[in-house]
Amino acid sequence: MHALDVLEIAGAVTILIAFAAAQAGRLRQRTLTYQLLNLGGSGVLAAIAAAESSWGFLLLEGSWAVISLIALLNLIRRDEPTARPS
Repeated sequence: MHALDVLEIAGAVTILIAFAAAQAGRLRQRTLTYQLLNLGGSGVLAAIAAAESSWGFLLLEGSWAVISLIALLNLIRRDEPTARPS
């Protein structure tokens, strides 16, 4: 097994952990943890797909990463305290 294989498996396991935890009711989907796990795993898999010129897999994982990033940014914006005039 090569280092790239280990990285690919780690990316897939990261996504599967988030999915399984959400399905088991142990992790809500609209949380920073869930979105970070999805973004990290899909980002790794998208990078590997790009390096390997695996275009269908890149489309899937790249889209997954972008969607997770948008959800993560929305969560961060929602949690930021709004500035109030003094």
